[in-house]
Amino acid sequence: MPDPAARGAAEEASAFSHPAVAPDATAAYGDHPDQVIDFYAPHGGPARAPLVVALHGGAWRALYDRRHLTPFVDFLARRGFAVANVEYRRGGAIPRQGGAAPVAGRWPETFDDVAAALDALPELAAAHLPGADPARTVLTGHSAGGHLALWAAARHVLPVGSPWRLPAPPALRGVVALAPIAHFGRAVELGVCGGAVTELLGDASAYEERAAHADPSALLPTGIATTVVQGREDVDVPYGVADAYVEAAAHAGETIGLTLLEEVGHFPLIDPAADACAVVAEEIAQLAW
Repeated sequence: MPDPAARGAAEEASAFSHPAVAPDATAAYGDHPDQVIDFYAPHGGPARAPLVVALHGGAWRALYDRRHLTPFVDFLARRGFAVANVEYRRGGAIPRQGGAAPVAGRWPETFDDVAAALDALPELAAAHLPGADPARTVLTGHSAGGHLALWAAARHVLPVGSPWRLPAPPALRGVVALAPIAHFGRAVELGVCGGAVTELLGDASAYEERAAHADPSALLPTGIATTVVQGREDVDVPYGVADAYVEAAAHAGETIGLTLLEEVGHFPLIDPAADACAVVAEEIAQLAW
């Protein structure tokens, strides 16, 4: 049996071996340099293609930006999807005192940005991605981006008074969350991504209050069709996190689809060279079409 750490390292190297793919257009949704969306036009297919909104991972840390997701985004465009690849503000480059890794996320800016990007997307897509059909929009995201995709689809059930709350469910065909950090309690227990969840929320004294506005497992049911795709051998965001989220959804009276891939870790889900990536595309297609 392969060593899990060695498998994970090899899968990560494969996913990051592909060159970045330039977008067809880029538009700003705010004044900060990170408040931009890259647009990828569909290759062939119908005149009006489903719109996939992609949110990259990287533990909400500045080291990782949207460029590492572009081979996956291009893979979807080549399968006939119109794609919007969203950038957002992440943690700074300097570790927190006593920490070894850059800080994960910004409170509240990371959430401000995802909400603003999704709110601006219909108008920006109409201008920069005319082949997209906003009536067939699917959210997807990997790892920390999977968390943000689940969160963005749950804004209508945020606590009353939340600045990000929507008055009605977003107009989505659904969400396909890839190895998402979907259950904060379990992620903290497992120390996912070096304690990234507690860093994202920013202040230990405000953890419970902020988690109520940010933890997908606390924002159920949503009424939005949702599928989680998870590798059984994932050592970065272990299967137990997805399992806890699916269980929380069941307790809330909602059924979440779970596609569990055997002999697969964290990164094949966004690696165009991996079979798992084709599975992801099919899950998106099932919701979009």
